[in-house]
Amino acid sequence: MPEVTSENNEFSARHIGPESSDQQSMLNTLGYDDMATFIRDVVPAGIHSTSPLSLGKGLSEQAAIAELRGLAQQNKVYRTLIGQGYYGTFTPYVIQRNLLENPAWYTAYTPYQPEISQGRLEGIINFQTMITDLTGMDLSSASLLDEGTAAAESMALCKRMAKSKSQAFFVDENCFPQTIEVVKTRAKPLSIDIVVGDPLTQESHDYFGWLLQYPGANGEVRDFSELVKTAHENKSLVVMAADILSLLLLKSPGETGADVAIGCTQRFGVPLGFGGPHAAYMATRGAFKRSLPGRLVGVSQDSHGKPAYRLALQTREQHIRREKATSNICTAQVLLAVIASMYAAYHGPQGLRAIAERVHRLTGQLASGLESLGYKRENSSFFDTLTIHTGDQTANFHAAARAQEINLREIDGNRIGISLDETCDEEHVEQLLAIFAGKHVELPSTAAEGIDADLCRTDAVLTHPVFNRYHSETEMMRYLRKLADKDIALDRAMIPLGSCTMKLNASAEMMPISWPEFSNIHPFVPADQVIGYKAMIEETERMLCEITGYDAMSLQPNSGAQGEYAGLLAIEAYHASRGEGHRNVCLIPSSAHGTNPASAQLCGMRVVVVKCDNQGNVDLDDLRAKAEECSESLAALMVTYPSTHGVFEEAIQEVCDIIHGHGGQVYIDGANLNAMVGVCQPGKFGGDVSHLNLHKTFCIPHGGGGPGVGPIGVGKHLEPFLPGHGSTKEKSVVGAVASAAWGSASILPITWMYIKMMGAEGLKDATEVAILNGNYIAKQLSDAYPVLYTGRNDLVAHECIIDLRPIKDDCGVSVDDVAKRLIDYGFHAPTMSFPVSGTLMIEPTESESKAEIDRFIDAMLMIRQEIAEVESGAVSAENNVLSNAPHTAEILTADNWDKPYSRTQAAYPVPSLKTSKYWAPVGRVDNAYGDKNLQCSCLPISAYE
Repeated sequence: MPEVTSENNEFSARHIGPESSDQQSMLNTLGYDDMATFIRDVVPAGIHSTSPLSLGKGLSEQAAIAELRGLAQQNKVYRTLIGQGYYGTFTPYVIQRNLLENPAWYTAYTPYQPEISQGRLEGIINFQTMITDLTGMDLSSASLLDEGTAAAESMALCKRMAKSKSQAFFVDENCFPQTIEVVKTRAKPLSIDIVVGDPLTQESHDYFGWLLQYPGANGEVRDFSELVKTAHENKSLVVMAADILSLLLLKSPGETGADVAIGCTQRFGVPLGFGGPHAAYMATRGAFKRSLPGRLVGVSQDSHGKPAYRLALQTREQHIRREKATSNICTAQVLLAVIASMYAAYHGPQGLRAIAERVHRLTGQLASGLESLGYKRENSSFFDTLTIHTGDQTANFHAAARAQEINLREIDGNRIGISLDETCDEEHVEQLLAIFAGKHVELPSTAAEGIDADLCRTDAVLTHPVFNRYHSETEMMRYLRKLADKDIALDRAMIPLGSCTMKLNASAEMMPISWPEFSNIHPFVPADQVIGYKAMIEETERMLCEITGYDAMSLQPNSGAQGEYAGLLAIEAYHASRGEGHRNVCLIPSSAHGTNPASAQLCGMRVVVVKCDNQGNVDLDDLRAKAEECSESLAALMVTYPSTHGVFEEAIQEVCDIIHGHGGQVYIDGANLNAMVGVCQPGKFGGDVSHLNLHKTFCIPHGGGGPGVGPIGVGKHLEPFLPGHGSTKEKSVVGAVASAAWGSASILPITWMYIKMMGAEGLKDATEVAILNGNYIAKQLSDAYPVLYTGRNDLVAHECIIDLRPIKDDCGVSVDDVAKRLIDYGFHAPTMSFPVSGTLMIEPTESESKAEIDRFIDAMLMIRQEIAEVESGAVSAENNVLSNAPHTAEILTADNWDKPYSRTQAAYPVPSLKTSKYWAPVGRVDNAYGDKNLQCSCLPISAYE
């Protein structure tokens, strides 16, 4: 590492892997004397920005922490009893320390490579089992982004699967307000009519689906079983949004007859975090399993017949169906879902029921006390929420509560809502009663009963051993360690995934997310309690605008796909505001990520595919022809830059000009922004809107497949069309795309810290080294594997694609064989078969040292030698070290060894592995078996015996 002086940045030198001498060595390998000349040869001159970003010098870790601490201290952490889908909870310390704050969990990637993801996959399948048990449904997805998104996705499922021909979807007026807003946003482009009202008083039942809240936003617990029967008689489907904790006491949605259950698992140990990230759930009946959006973890078996988990193939439908997809969901909230599942495992069914009973009992005592004081309750039944008529004293009661640092729900001028939670006790109930009485009141000795006997749960839940073993801290600590040891995350090795940018998530960036001033804030608290939060958010928006060249930023979208969706909605609203609402064609290059056409379809746009040329660039002739053909109806072009093929396309400005010339808008997908920060700005070279992946470029960790943040930056003309909730952005034409006003707000400090510590120079240096590392790998592997696409001077951007198709044609060794053999070398495979089937897309990022990059290169070159032995016929094409990979310890230590190669070659192909070896817990997973035998919940213990 270079010597740290006042003239250079200590943090950026630690964030960037290669030291100065290593960078020079790599430049020399590429034939360059200096970085500036190299970057000029990579980045097109027309878009290359040479002026520094106005972000100042990078701060030290200590200085950045101190500044952020100052902002955090401006927040007020009150006891918040607002409820509405967000509740106080205790994150068990053993889970906080060993999961939430453990890089083995938070730096892991989405489990596309199941052999090195068995730990997180088991955590997810625990979540799915927990949800199916509590909801009484047949199967659950691996989690969704938030409850509003889950509700919108359930609406789409109902539209697709219901036999009713109606275009109307009924929404219970007692659904949470933020859920109703998100559903309305999603319904509008699909021409779905939303009807909001009391579901039990409807004379007409001509709807394709119903969304019911259970218990309702006002606290009422209603029996919907007769309504469900009527709905089914009218060929419609029923969704129940159910509070997860209440289902320990209440009859399940499945027993009620509902077709889909949705909700949020935040109150299972996940901090409030000003609204997110939290793992929503969605469960349904087996008949609808092929329509379940998002991810689904299933059970299969490995090459040795042992049980093994994997992502079921019907998930991520946008890659298969693309513009015909019914969902653009690309990710899950894995880290948060695993926290919730471990919370359930730690407490067990008895412990969870005890928490639910205590919350309900305290609510009953509060209800009795308020009744004795003469206050009328709106809801005759309840689980944890009361709606109280307070008349002209409403404002006074809120003021009195806040004087004691308590937030109650502001419903209107005559009613107050109170929702109790796990953190409440008898003393808190007495404190509430004193506020309403104006003096101390003894806690009632009896509690009002809030649940009718007919709605009480009687069946057993969470009977699987995983929920009945790990109740001691010792057992839970060891279980979390055992699962983490099964996986490869960034704490073990480089994860060279193209397009996914797996870079350092520094400890200093991660620390603030556990501060109570950020983690224990309800999203609906008064503005004067979140002054520091707002200041941090606004500064993050300003810094991201400076980096991208856009004029305004929305941090609401809580995933990249949601950012795409929000960006396209802004474009649609802009056209409509100019009397050009007929513009509905979205041009998308054939190489685009599947979420691009899926998002366009969800916006009601018609997708027209543009060809790519032999170098992977947008075919300009085809673009011109398509733009001309669709000129009157052209809404937008979606294009990724640098391209999905890992190249800085020279003609990007011409591409933008063509679209603008026909009245369209340019959407630049920010998936590859890590190659542009400080070097070029999409908002300056032709982009009208971009989504950014804060979980890629800006260091929020991937968390095993979530959380993510996908904000959008826009030009001035699109600013009025940014998404927003009515309460926070009253002039938002588009509406809300996430339940919380700022999406996954509690992880935004990670990005704030990263930008602050890197500073303008550090960010530019990071981009340049990312590009250098990508080209160094391409150069070192080019003699062994063809590099499929290059730009001018035979250079790539920050990633490269190597072509294994000639090898497959020659000797049968496939891209899968190479990916699985890399596991034996201790590496996560690069991105497989995207954007071109039979290839590997490699992205090292700036965070990997030259030593680690060289270790990866050595592994790839050694694998090429192993392939050569198959090509020459020296070893069998059907039985070789590649086709049998990965090799488990169990197989290698078995008494019988019948392979035509040695155990040493299988386990230790390079000597360094003898001192540091990752062992895959399972052999190669059989996807075909899993598809034929779909099982998406925990296996019985007997399956492992």
